[in-house]
Amino acid sequence: MNLRRLKFFVTVAEELHFGRAAERLCMTQPPLSQAILALEEELSVTLFKRTKRNVALTPVGEHLLSHVSKLLQEVEALPALARQLARGEIGSLKLGFVTTADYNLLPELISLYGATYPEVKVTLKEMTSDLQVEALMQGEINAGLIIPMHQTLHASLSYLPLLHEPLVAAVPEEWVRAGRVEIVSGRLKIEDVAEEPLVLFPRRSAPAFHDIITTYFASHGIEPVIGQEAIQMQTIISLVSAGMGFALVPGSLRRLGRMGVRYVGLEGKPPVIETGLVWRKEDPSPTVLRLVEIARGLGEHAGDEDGGIGQGRGGGAPGLGLPEAAMVQARHDLNGQGHGHAGRID
Repeated sequence: MNLRRLKFFVTVAEELHFGRAAERLCMTQPPLSQAILALEEELSVTLFKRTKRNVALTPVGEHLLSHVSKLLQEVEALPALARQLARGEIGSLKLGFVTTADYNLLPELISLYGATYPEVKVTLKEMTSDLQVEALMQGEINAGLIIPMHQTLHASLSYLPLLHEPLVAAVPEEWVRAGRVEIVSGRLKIEDVAEEPLVLFPRRSAPAFHDIITTYFASHGIEPVIGQEAIQMQTIISLVSAGMGFALVPGSLRRLGRMGVRYVGLEGKPPVIETGLVWRKEDPSPTVLRLVEIARGLGEHAGDEDGGIGQGRGGGAPGLGLPEAAMVQARHDLNGQGHGHAGRID
């Protein structure tokens, strides 16, 4: 289809006069008339009724005019569209995330990315770290927020650490009131709960997170008493609230307000969980590059002077710089997107 002929058709349709149309197009009338005849022959329809005194659109021509006008507008917009795609300002992005990121990195990352690139369609999927790596390798997602596993990532993947977050103890409020656990200066000695039931993720579901916790116990010469296992962070906190045991969770879980649960810092050097962004090195998608840029900026402001332990601003739960109210709103907006859940964390 010759786009020049379509442009000629629209101009003649607007003028309903071949002479004026030719003048607008900076050409003579005979070539214009020949181009319209050639278009009618190509389409096998008559677009204009011609008499010696006037020119009028046929019903077919009148109906076709709006479609051709829209087509030409879209063609004219293609260069700008291509530049936007190349800059990652429009398009799509599929992002996986571990459940723990839902309480620290994810809300602010998505809030900033959405504000910067509102025309990009973001699809979120909650997945364990190992499933995210597998999905990346198969091209099912573009990037993921993961807890890095012990083994080295595949050579085709890039990884950017973003947040190092200390774990805290989540203990039943009733235990504290009954004196079952002793909290000194706002801290809990892990030895004091050595014989209490621990609520933990099964290793098959969250190997990295599971190993961080069990290694911490082992470093204190403790064999943890596994009371309950659960595969959702919310479920773990609910079990703690019900007095079924205590748990070690990221400090950002303080934002998950739950009656009957007290979050307490651990005495000494607590275990630390790292969360970072992973993506394919050879992914040509500009939307991924823009996400990495924003994530890198967040990561630069996430740590403190003691080696990257994100303690938030103003002494609250770990965060990346948004005020608490803004983080809550970002989480509310995020949950409103209806992202898919894979049913496990880590």
